[in-house]
Parts: sequence; structure tokens; C-alpha cells
Amino acid sequence: MLDILIIGGGPAAMTAALYSLRSGRTVKLIEKEAFGGQIATSPRVENIPSIASISGLDYANQLFEQISELGADFDMDEANSIEKKEDGNFIVHCNYGDYKARSVIIAAGVKHRHLGIENEDKYIGKGISFCAVCDGDFFRGQDVMVIGDANSALQYAISLSATSRHVDVVTLFDHFFAEDALIKRLRSLDNVSIYHSMESYSFNGGDKLESVSFHNKVTGEDVTMKCDGCFVAIGQIPDNERYSNLVDLDRGFIVADETMATRTEGLYVAGDCRVKQIRQVTTACGDGAIAALSANSYLMKKGY
Repeated sequence: MLDILIIGGGPAAMTAALYSLRSGRTVKLIEKEAFGGQIATSPRVENIPSIASISGLDYANQLFEQISELGADFDMDEANSIEKKEDGNFIVHCNYGDYKARSVIIAAGVKHRHLGIENEDKYIGKGISFCAVCDGDFFRGQDVMVIGDANSALQYAISLSATSRHVDVVTLFDHFFAEDALIKRLRSLDNVSIYHSMESYSFNGGDKLESVSFHNKVTGEDVTMKCDGCFVAIGQIPDNERYSNLVDLDRGFIVADETMATRTEGLYVAGDCRVKQIRQVTTACGDGAIAALSANSYLMKKGY
């Protein structure tokens, strides 16, 4: 019987493992793809306190090594559901077996919604980014593009306008789905151009991204727009329905209090998969630490 089972392998999950292990708990992490999470795909990370610059993969590897040295156990598997038994313990049902634990932390993260167009995978990390906060400064003084029409896209564009030479904002529909204040602020910026009713169909370039091709839904014309970098901001995809028997969901994200506790005693959540305003590596780590300490307190109260 494990003390704490952690679902996920990103910064939130590995930080939860770190704090759980340092509390003397037996810990196992279950990850369905690769340890590191989304941060591992970032070529350079410069928003982690005390670390001036590091690749996302190196950062993830250092976290993995740190918890490995402390005795963390790992399995490559996918959690399909969680069951809470009458004795208060949990069973996590996975593809290759079941795991029993006294407490569970869900840190499964989310995926950035992709456009699903030609060459998208080819240029991720080579001009395509999904986070202006993380990667915007790499395009300082250059021409960038933001694809998206809601609050996050406009916030990205406004932020990028302060460091980039020019920002093109391109939307699929003929209007924004954002707050009026953000729209007004965006329209006031001299180095921002706005293009509505544009359906993207191809990323183009050589070794790195050079342009994006669109179909103008009003004129019927095909247009190719040059850019040094493109930020895709069309939403994030949680995958938490499988846990809905034990947690409350808000638009697919798990609801938790400030201790990372869900509505089920002994079940916690951390990182991007929970309801929150800011999704950054530092906030994910903070969530992981809180969830682990909360789980440890829960186990102590139960006499473990």
C-alpha cells in the first residue's frame, strides 16, 4: 500500500513527489507519455527564480533526477479512473494494472489546443509557441503573430507588443471573444495589426518558421503572412472527466480549495489541470508542494 500516488509527470507532479518523499512517504508517480510535461518541449526557460536560463528538457531532467535520488518510484501507465473504498483507501485503475494508495494527487496537466494544420508539429519549438509569457522574449525586436480571439490571445498580443517589432493578431471569426477593455487596449497599439475571418492551413519555412498561410473566409483569397514567431492561443484541453465521480469540474478543470483538496477527502490536485487563473511552471510547483504537504497532514491525522 502506497502512502501517496501521484498521477502525472510534470513539474507539479514531481514537486509533489519531492515534498512527499522529504516527509518520509512512500511515493509512486504514474505518467502515460513522458516525464517533464509541457515544459520539457520548451527550448529555453527564463522565468524560474534563481535559474537565469535553462532548456525545458534539462529542467525536467534535473527534477526527475532529484526525486529519483530520494527514492521515488515510477511507472509508465495511464490512469483511467479512481475508486475510493469503504476503508478510505484509493484504487487507481490503469491500463496495465491497479494501484492502491492511502492518498492520491492528480497532477495530470493539460494540453495546449493545436490548430491541427500542415507542418504544425514540425515547427513547435522552432518558431511556434503556445506561451508568450514563457517564450515571448526570445522574439524581442522581431515580427510575431498571435492566432486566437479570446482573452489569452489578446493578453499575449499586448504583452508581445512591448518587446516585438510588430504583432499580427489573426482570428478565425469576424470578431473577438474577449473583454472589451482588452480589445480597446489592443486596438490602441501602433505596432499591432488585426486580421479577422482568416482560416489557417499551413505553417511554412525551412529549418525554422518563416510564414503562415491562411484562407480569407470573406474574400476567398489565400494569403501568406511572414513572421519570425507564431503564438497559438486557442485554448487548453483538460482530461479530467475520468475522475468526475470523486471531483467537481468547472469547464473540465478540477475544483479545489487553497490546500489543493478536492471534494473527496484524501484526494488532491495540483498544476494546470485544476481551476486557476495563472498556469506557469512556478505556480505548478507551488501547487505540487501544497498538495503534498496537505496529503501528508491528512495521512498524519489518519494515524499513518
